[in-house]
Amino acid sequence: MSVFPDVLIINCRVCDPSRVDYERIKAVGPDRAAAEWLLRCGAKVRFRGFDRWQHDYNGLPTGPLGRYRIEAIDATESCIMYRGFDHLEGLEHVEEIRLNKCIYIEDACLERLGQIKTLQDTVKQMTVVSCGNVTDKGLIALHHLGKLERLFLSDLPGVKDKDQTVDRLQAALPRLTIELDLA
Repeated sequence: MSVFPDVLIINCRVCDPSRVDYERIKAVGPDRAAAEWLLRCGAKVRFRGFDRWQHDYNGLPTGPLGRYRIEAIDATESCIMYRGFDHLEGLEHVEEIRLNKCIYIEDACLERLGQIKTLQDTVKQMTVVSCGNVTDKGLIALHHLGKLERLFLSDLPGVKDKDQTVDRLQAALPRLTIELDLA
């Protein structure tokens, strides 16, 4: 028995919250697998048809494959990072994503979100607040989210040319309303 049992858990292959288990995705479906990943990383999800946010991994609802569809993701102060974003492939009902105070969110994460075909057709609202590694490049990549209607941006010190970034997003997404609280 180790004096430091937590070290074993951190290095455990099963416990790595960013490791994508493609067999698990096949077995339980993309929504359940994504919910498991997000909750393990400290995020919350809201399922379609429910008002309540799910934050307890052990309280995830069970039922037939495909019964619970993720409609919203709140990753506030979570540890989600690029390595786990493949979990979001196949989500067909996500309308809202909140990335608030996510220290591991960077441009590559926003670029990856923009590349996920199913999210391109569903995400309507997005919030990016206090994510210090996000720059203009990452925000511009959100132009691929063709259904995006509302984008709230605040406390993003890596954004250096907010006017040009906003102009490029507005040109690509004319229906987009951008709310800014950037210095």
